[in-house]
Amino acid sequence: MITVRKRTTGLMATAGVLGGVLALTVLGGTSNAATTSGNGTGSQPKPQAQAQAGRAGTQDASDARIKITPRQGAYSVAINGPVGVTVSNGKLTKVTMTVVATGTEIPGILSADGTSWKPNGPLERATRYQIAAEAEDAKSRSVTGNATITTVSPANDFLGHLSPEDGSTVGVGMPVTVGFDKAIGDKAAVQSEIQVSSSSGQRVVGHWLNDTRLDFRPESYWKPGSTVTVKLTRNGIQKTVTFRIGRSQISTVDARTKQMTVVRDGKTIETIPISSGSSEHPTHNGTMVISEKFTQTHMNGATVGLTKDGKPAYDIDDVPHAMRLTASGTFIHGNYWGADSIFGKVNTSHGCVGLNDVKGGGDGRQPAAWFFENSMIGDVVIVKNSADKTALAPDNGFSDWNMPWTEWVSGSATG
Repeated sequence: MITVRKRTTGLMATAGVLGGVLALTVLGGTSNAATTSGNGTGSQPKPQAQAQAGRAGTQDASDARIKITPRQGAYSVAINGPVGVTVSNGKLTKVTMTVVATGTEIPGILSADGTSWKPNGPLERATRYQIAAEAEDAKSRSVTGNATITTVSPANDFLGHLSPEDGSTVGVGMPVTVGFDKAIGDKAAVQSEIQVSSSSGQRVVGHWLNDTRLDFRPESYWKPGSTVTVKLTRNGIQKTVTFRIGRSQISTVDARTKQMTVVRDGKTIETIPISSGSSEHPTHNGTMVISEKFTQTHMNGATVGLTKDGKPAYDIDDVPHAMRLTASGTFIHGNYWGADSIFGKVNTSHGCVGLNDVKGGGDGRQPAAWFFENSMIGDVVIVKNSADKTALAPDNGFSDWNMPWTEWVSGSATG
């Protein structure tokens, strides 16, 4: 289950090693834009825009409490199992359930009293779904709740998750990530049974970022148009996963000039005015990778410890065109509550990178809409000249590229 506004910072679901056997589920499809909850450090709403920006610190929280079953990030969910949404102290006003890979909406049934919702039929196997729910209490104060779940794989002796997904197309910065639900002791034995290669001929090396996460990448970004193959072998059982690398897109955010330069296949295609982290909350410097895309998301300062007088520093239900850059909560997203004059001129956020947008995100001419539509999972976003002095950890999202190659290679258990 997930309770509204509960912080979830993990990006990847886990894979299991059960009884010493490497267990993995490979899930088909690519990530698609969908509504979900955000954990980001959103931009500071301007005083004149706080009413439209959501419950920004001055309004009492809703009494309604949303519960989504199963919990956020759940894997191996039964296709006929208990999947649904309930609310206490209020009524549901909207529930959507979509297939991540395609954006297809799943029809559901809302109870007569408005307190529960469930899909009206069985789900598909080995499929990732996103559930987004909205509710109001007796005083019409709204809340949102969100979760991403994945149904059971047909191969029941493969459990967990490997990223990217089989058959997907991703950007040049996307590492291969294998997660485990318990610390791995014999890392060499496990790593030796995972072989990663690229049609480009690039050397690919695995690195243990910690005891439960093994990532693979080449020395420099994947070659555009290449195909990456992952072979998993255990006790005579082999699973092969392939994914394709799309065009190269590397966007560089300069916090000093407050401009973002978008370079595709070596050519600058756009320069976008931005507003990044303020001097009090500077944006991370470093190389980050887009890991999730949401057409709209809820951002609440309390989820990342940002409060004032016991209330969230910001609470915005409908942040448009949001793309996650780190597991700790850095996003690049649309900002409709800030004045047009801040973009390219003033850094105002709590750590995210803001692009000009409109409420609802429905104007495709806006910079945020353009960047969202022209970005894919795995694209690289580099931030430079920010006042932030902390080093961006390689395991904070897909920030693998911040580790020097010699150090990366030394973290391999197989030499």
